[in-house]
Amino acid sequence: MKLKRTLVALLALLLICPVMHSQKSVDQIFRDFSKEKGVVRVGLGKITFAFASLFTDVLGVNEIEVLSFEECNQSVKERLNSAIASLKDKNYETMLSVNEEKERTKILVKTDGESIRELVVMTSGDNPALIRIKGKIKPSDIDNVINKSKDK
Repeated sequence: MKLKRTLVALLALLLICPVMHSQKSVDQIFRDFSKEKGVVRVGLGKITFAFASLFTDVLGVNEIEVLSFEECNQSVKERLNSAIASLKDKNYETMLSVNEEKERTKILVKTDGESIRELVVMTSGDNPALIRIKGKIKPSDIDNVINKSKDK
């Protein structure tokens, strides 16, 4: 009887390991998929935002990274869609998750006290994309941008 329980526990552990291994973090997804053929990566770094701050308010943003998968083959898009669906990263909170017929959008945030340190937008489906915004963004700054856009 004890041997049977041990075997069942061992079998369960063996079945869980591949699932846990297939879960990716945000950093892994960006790192792995930025190297894929056909991915267009656009990055704006700290120097760019320092220069931009001379002319406009950058709201504490100091880096943006965008990965576009428009030119990728379908197998890369399908792997990305699976990676987004199985994403488990304890360092991020889900701010918004929208599931539509063929598309899923997740907005994740990494916070530090009162500031948003990182905001990640992941869209899966036929035209997937990854966007990561880093900085020290205050929620009040986001409210101001939303209110300004409502006025216009």
